[in-house]
Amino acid sequence: MAKPEIVVSLDVGSAQVVCVIAKQNPETEALEVLGGARQACKGLKSGAVINIDETARSVSRVVEETEEMAGLSGAVRNVLIGVRGTHIQTFNHHGAMNIARTDKEITAEDRDQVVENTKAVPISPDREIVHVIPQDFILDRQSGVPNPVGMEASLLEVDVHIVTASQNHLNNIWKAIGRAGFQVEEPIYGLLAVGDVVVSNEEKDLGCLLVDLGGQTTSIAIYAEGSVRFTKELLLGSDAITHDLSHALRTSLSQAQLMKERHGAASRTLAQGDPEEDIEYTSVDGRTPHQIKRHVLFDYIAPRVEEIFTVVSEELQNSNYAEYVAGGGVILTGGGSLMPGVLPAAEQILEIPVRMGLPQGLTGPADILGHPSYATALGLIHYQHMGEWSRSRRAAKKLGLGQRMKSFLEDLF
Repeated sequence: MAKPEIVVSLDVGSAQVVCVIAKQNPETEALEVLGGARQACKGLKSGAVINIDETARSVSRVVEETEEMAGLSGAVRNVLIGVRGTHIQTFNHHGAMNIARTDKEITAEDRDQVVENTKAVPISPDREIVHVIPQDFILDRQSGVPNPVGMEASLLEVDVHIVTASQNHLNNIWKAIGRAGFQVEEPIYGLLAVGDVVVSNEEKDLGCLLVDLGGQTTSIAIYAEGSVRFTKELLLGSDAITHDLSHALRTSLSQAQLMKERHGAASRTLAQGDPEEDIEYTSVDGRTPHQIKRHVLFDYIAPRVEEIFTVVSEELQNSNYAEYVAGGGVILTGGGSLMPGVLPAAEQILEIPVRMGLPQGLTGPADILGHPSYATALGLIHYQHMGEWSRSRRAAKKLGLGQRMKSFLEDLF
């Protein structure tokens, strides 16, 4: 019997890093999560590294904690990395090629080549392509073909979704992870990974909107006819609520974050508990005590929640895909989605049914699988259906090292 393969993912988020270790049964391909951990990181801002040493320390700590939980201390060398942030840019593109052979039958090589051809698109020299995701194949002007292999045509075309990232931002992430003692096996756009585990195939077919509400950014993806059609990173997240409370109450960010998590809600009507409850906190000096009625927190939180989802609504309308999302509705995930009342507040503003998105198709500890903050890291270990065309050039260069690491783990276990 083949030994299980160990998969390690690292989500480099807005202001934290999240690590998950899972093992994959080589016969059934089922994934079992063995451990996970989160670590706040002052070296990150909106998904970009602003301090390599600080980020490296956070990566080391979160991987060590995850290894201990999984009972694999010192075993991790390679990681799948989730990249996010406003340096990510995406667009749709089209490619085509003629089938000059006599039999006209489309082969897997033809399919891969037409997708590869779409990479010949002019982009800024300081950017690189991370993914090319096929949306739809077209055979002799007939669209709606999910996989053309085995069919016949003289003209093969494809529509794709291309994800690009800043080379400098990626290089800084690589340096931080390398300084922590690990190698990046493959970079993956975190939003696509989230969608892979929290959005069902039926929702993707019907059309839906995925909203990943993070700390410093909010990521949105629109699915229609089974494929991703639009993605965008918004420089606005739930940390804005923390900053609003900190400034309004003249307290530290840590105190404001604690008050938001323990007593906050998206609005007074959606809150649980007594709105007249007295909330105690200290001022920014950490010593002077203060009190505030709980309902006052709602007055500071609600406007920012409204702003976040108003911006999401505007992006949805500007995407030209707004009419596609009614069938599947909105799937909300990310750490910011945990605040009481956020789902109904989002539903009121977006005027579309909203559900909480939690990872599906995995087994493991409930406190990891049931926590939206782990959604991206869990999605990374699950996101294995990409074709070779979608691998970044960095992943291709690391492939030999990844194969050696796989052999090392097989020997270890």
